[in-house]
Amino acid sequence: MTVPDVRLAASDATELTELLNFLIDWINSDGQQLSASLQRFVGNSAYGTAALQADLARFQFLPGGDERPLFGGGDS
Repeated sequence: MTVPDVRLAASDATELTELLNFLIDWINSDGQQLSASLQRFVGNSAYGTAALQADLARFQFLPGGDERPLFGGGDS
């Protein structure tokens, strides 16, 4: 099974990375309240804000919208 190519217009990729960055910054700004809310929503503490941030950062990295390291080790 092959994965089909998905192509985004540059403006769409920019908008997507900006949205993902907004969400990452939002989680950073109020992690404690959002952590409790996410745990209530998910119903399990196994998927917390750190995991959500990592997922968002990975999706932000994929279209080329972020220069931070993909798997940690960065200062930001």
